[in-house]
Amino acid sequence: MGANPTVIKEIESLRGDLSKIEAMTVEQLRTTLRNIGASAKGRKCELVSSLKCFLENKIDGESSQVIEEQVSSTVCVETLSNGDQVQNVNTVSDVQLNQRNKRRSSSKSETVEGDNKVVKKEKLSIESDEVSVENLSRTRRKVSSKAASITVKTDDKVAEPWTVLAHKKPQKDWIPYNPKTMRPPELTRETKFMKLMSWNVNGLRALLKLEGFSALQLAEREDFDVLCLQETKLQEKDVEDVKRSLIDGYENSFWTCSVSKLGYSGTAIISRVKPLSVSYGLGMSDHDSEGRIVTVEFDSYYLISGYVPNSGDGLRRLTYRITEWDPSLSNYIKELEKSKPVILTGDLNCAHQEIDIYNPAGNRRSAGFTDEERQSFGTNFLSRGFVDTFRRQHPGVVGYTYWGYRHGGRKFNRGWRLDYFLVSESVADKVHDSYILPHIIGSDHCPIGLVIKL
Repeated sequence: MGANPTVIKEIESLRGDLSKIEAMTVEQLRTTLRNIGASAKGRKCELVSSLKCFLENKIDGESSQVIEEQVSSTVCVETLSNGDQVQNVNTVSDVQLNQRNKRRSSSKSETVEGDNKVVKKEKLSIESDEVSVENLSRTRRKVSSKAASITVKTDDKVAEPWTVLAHKKPQKDWIPYNPKTMRPPELTRETKFMKLMSWNVNGLRALLKLEGFSALQLAEREDFDVLCLQETKLQEKDVEDVKRSLIDGYENSFWTCSVSKLGYSGTAIISRVKPLSVSYGLGMSDHDSEGRIVTVEFDSYYLISGYVPNSGDGLRRLTYRITEWDPSLSNYIKELEKSKPVILTGDLNCAHQEIDIYNPAGNRRSAGFTDEERQSFGTNFLSRGFVDTFRRQHPGVVGYTYWGYRHGGRKFNRGWRLDYFLVSESVADKVHDSYILPHIIGSDHCPIGLVIKL
């Protein structure tokens, strides 16, 4: 992917007249610094100083072609310094830094030592996605702005860690999931379909307040029809305030909150399509006090946003999980399926196979990867005719949706695949794409998506 020409033009303009920097707003300064891979933290005077320093010392004397090369290159290392087995993939450009020591860009560089030699590799990636507008059976709302969303990712190991196969026990044919290269072409305008997304936001109010996060940009870029949320952590008194801040065009929203423990759990469905019916919970008082299930009915299927209980510290809820919750949810889905197909999405709190977790051996008795939970997942869902859409589409692909905050989980792609789209076998062939968006931050989970033909 080439560099964004707007970024290059802006850099060249500022180089020609550094006085323009003083007139920039704080937000403009931060946006520009992020686009060039520099730190965007601090007061205005510090931001001005950082940008001037970059323009005077880092790019001085270089042409726009060199700038574009810096912005568009991505180089991944073959072996991490901690000894983890990784795989170099999706290399766009390998820049010989020993020829550019005097004019290095502002991107971070990594030193990899081995066989008595030191190799430095540049890591800077800018990702841009254009909004695509397709037709449903009705007229889709057209997004008013097609501005590309630019996200710069840098860390101590690799610019886009999900493009590196990180696993403690990799099989020889496994490859890492890369949404840039593994997603199928967009459907044509003549095809009727819906785009569904799901995200465990780990606290919705905190996410909406997060600097740099824009729900509008997410909606514009992904153009989803339905967004399912888990772990909103809202109380019932918060819902109306949140509803008032929803994105235009998504007037249909349905929320359920935990009443047994405030500020805990919680699920929601936000839709631009008005459903035929809505229900909350499983219809069983023993399971419905924590706000874990919302179900909507559309013309062609039921859609469930679910947040399966975590077995907890010391596996204190493991027995409840596998003997009560999972069977009850399974039976609920099968009952719905008698009238039309079902799509279950959300944080199902189970990494089903070893390919779905970075360190399988070290987590045999960890909640989410116990033999009991994995067997229950297979028995109650997969063996009863529901299809794991991502795994069917990508049978030998390592893609994670959750990374713990401790020990640099996301930085080194040491994750778990806990979030799913499970669909009735009868509509599995209508799935056009089941995908993961690992570059979207703001939670310890990332969003997942499903494109299904109608």
